[in-house]
Amino acid sequence: MSKRLLQIELTVASDEELKALRGALLAARASELAEVQRRSARHSFGYGSDAQRESMSAEASQAQRRHEMLDRLIAAVERASGVAAE
Repeated sequence: MSKRLLQIELTVASDEELKALRGALLAARASELAEVQRRSARHSFGYGSDAQRESMSAEASQAQRRHEMLDRLIAAVERASGVAAE
């Protein structure tokens, strides 16, 4: 798979909107992390059939990718806005 550069331009009307955007991204990242952990735990405890566990692995991998992309997006927002990472 080849790398791509994705440029996003977004007008933010105020510092409050910027904080709200960052908060929404952090909440989404936390939700994805919880999903990764939930699916991984179910898989490691042996829930479901072999086919169900394979599906759980694929879903956990997808949630992990979304979590990692949200990390990168949050970092880009912080760099662009000068907001320090918490």
